[in-house]
Amino acid sequence: MTINTFRSNYKIIFFGFIFTFSSSVGQSFFIGLFNSDIRNELNITHGEFGTIYGIATLLSGIVLVWLGKKIDDFKLIHYSIFVVILSSFFSFFFSYINGVFFLLLGIFFLRLSGQGLMAHTASTAVSRYFEKSRGKALSYVWLGMSLGEFLFPVLIVYLLSFIYWRDLWLQISITLLLILPVISFFTTKDISIFSREEENGNKKNDINLVKSWTRKEVLKDFKFYTMLPCLLAPSFVITGIVINQSFIIESKGWGEYTLAKAFMVYSVLTVLTLFISGFLVDKFTSKKLLPILNFPMLLSLIVLIIFKNSNSAFVFMGLLGISNGLTNVLLSSIWAEIYGVNYLGSIKALTGALMVFSTALAASVFGLLIDLGNSIESISAICLIYIVISVGIIFIFQRSYKPVLLNKT
Repeated sequence: MTINTFRSNYKIIFFGFIFTFSSSVGQSFFIGLFNSDIRNELNITHGEFGTIYGIATLLSGIVLVWLGKKIDDFKLIHYSIFVVILSSFFSFFFSYINGVFFLLLGIFFLRLSGQGLMAHTASTAVSRYFEKSRGKALSYVWLGMSLGEFLFPVLIVYLLSFIYWRDLWLQISITLLLILPVISFFTTKDISIFSREEENGNKKNDINLVKSWTRKEVLKDFKFYTMLPCLLAPSFVITGIVINQSFIIESKGWGEYTLAKAFMVYSVLTVLTLFISGFLVDKFTSKKLLPILNFPMLLSLIVLIIFKNSNSAFVFMGLLGISNGLTNVLLSSIWAEIYGVNYLGSIKALTGALMVFSTALAASVFGLLIDLGNSIESISAICLIYIVISVGIIFIFQRSYKPVLLNKT
């Protein structure tokens, strides 16, 4: 993306950046920071918390399939403000949870509005708006998520040392409601579903040559299912790790702030990978990069299995950050490359829901395995086997990952 192009499209990029940053409140790494406080106050185990988290996340994914599709039907400004209000209200609600049922309800709405709709809104809007510079635009946008992963672990741990966790959620709610509607208005008020990136001050008029698939057509396409195991692996593994970070710290005998500090390395390497992968996607396409997506995560799990020294946490989290950076860009761009942009909201709502399902499964599986007495090393070994199988499937079917091209008119 040239400097002039970036300047002419900065509003939609800034909008996406702020929304991915704000989606942190519904992400597993963020909610996981409150894991111990919530379990202690509600008197529940790791497994019980993981099961509740998994059920709530699963339900949010089901609703996301329907609610996420609506971004294709409404103007972006209206849809984004709705998402902000939803996220703010249920951050407020979360501060008042006083039992298992309300915990489930609170996590459900945080996951739906934060991880689900807020990230979905940002990535869909930017993937649709940009064509030639889609990879680089997405890399800029996902910096918001990386910034959240960099700042919040240490910040929240620090704030919890003198602020009651319920009061902290109240402050989060107010902040979202005061800031995000204003940003949404000034950045997206003129954006419609037909808006496309500008180059040298002129709107693009070329017709997209890639056929736009409907969600029903995608669901009938075999290659879609061969990509899913690989694309969903990062959300499964990373969620399982961050939601149970307190267990990992206890198992390894690391200090309280070890993983919080390691998250900074995770975020820095995510950022570096975002920039690199954005350029690589625009140069080589997402489908050509797909086979290497999970190799850094394989190495990360090997480090977690073999080493116990607290310094290994920085290597382990850093490698996870590389896979996370690749995933953020590839998972947003590959569907637009292969299936077009006219029904992108509908398709990404489906794939976003599947990603949410994988995080729900991770929370439940990791929690139950922990309660059954499994070590973090044995759990990591199971994840490693899954990743190897998913990468193998990609190598077998990679040649089929081609878009259907239309005749230019």
